[in-house]
Amino acid sequence: MGANAESATGPATFDDLVTEIRARWDSLSASHKKLAERVLSDPEAVAFMTVSDLASAVGVNEATVVRFANGLGLKGYPGLARLCQERLQERAQLLRRFENLEHLVAQGAGLRESQVVLDQANIARSFAGIADTTWDAVAAQLARAPRVHVMGLRKCHAPAYLLGYLLGLLREDVATVTGTRGSLTDELRRVRAGDCFVAISIHRYSSDTVRAARWARQRGAHVVALTDTPASPLAAAAHETFYVEASSASVLRSITAFTSIVQALSGAVAHLLGREVRETLLEEERLLGEFGVYAADGV
Repeated sequence: MGANAESATGPATFDDLVTEIRARWDSLSASHKKLAERVLSDPEAVAFMTVSDLASAVGVNEATVVRFANGLGLKGYPGLARLCQERLQERAQLLRRFENLEHLVAQGAGLRESQVVLDQANIARSFAGIADTTWDAVAAQLARAPRVHVMGLRKCHAPAYLLGYLLGLLREDVATVTGTRGSLTDELRRVRAGDCFVAISIHRYSSDTVRAARWARQRGAHVVALTDTPASPLAAAAHETFYVEASSASVLRSITAFTSIVQALSGAVAHLLGREVRETLLEEERLLGEFGVYAADGV
């Protein structure tokens, strides 16, 4: 057993803890689900809480917090707090790069300057949280699945549209699911076993997107989620999940990191497809020229 392991069966890392909570979700009591949601959505804050702090924040008693931790195979609340502290340490190096945000704000920096720094942090933290094996698995699905379906509604329609558009330039059989004019069920009917279904949503989560992702998985599709925290209902429906930071200097949450990840994923797909992409793009250019899609150079 490693020095950091809680026990032979308990979670040894925060990622293990997320997996364990997800596996037990349906059997958790209402109070334990409240605790799980707080831990998954804000481990950095939990890392600094005492057992009484967490109990008060969630609205349960301290004994419930201890039973929750023990039930996950941890050594009481200290074991739970330690995993949250380790997650915080993992992100500390990246966070230090952006400590100047507080300095900017303290010096009276405007919204524009603050948002630039926050978006830099959003992008860096989001990419740092994606394991190489997960990235490679998702890129392979997007490149080789018989058909790719991409869904994101409301604010998340923008990165979903971009991913669908870019993938459509690189390969055949890519559909952006919009659900407009009551067409959601018609679009979902085209999902088949073996397809890849990409679902994008942030808090507050679109119920249609969540239901569609769950249905696609039941259908036998490979589900990929881009969402904001492990507490997102999309995480439970997905085979792979990218947790994307959406912090903002205003009341409107940022989707800059989502856009960056979508573009990078498309680049990874282009690399995997190699010569196939070149031939597809050359055909695209011929069609664009034939139909005069773009204004002539120099006009």
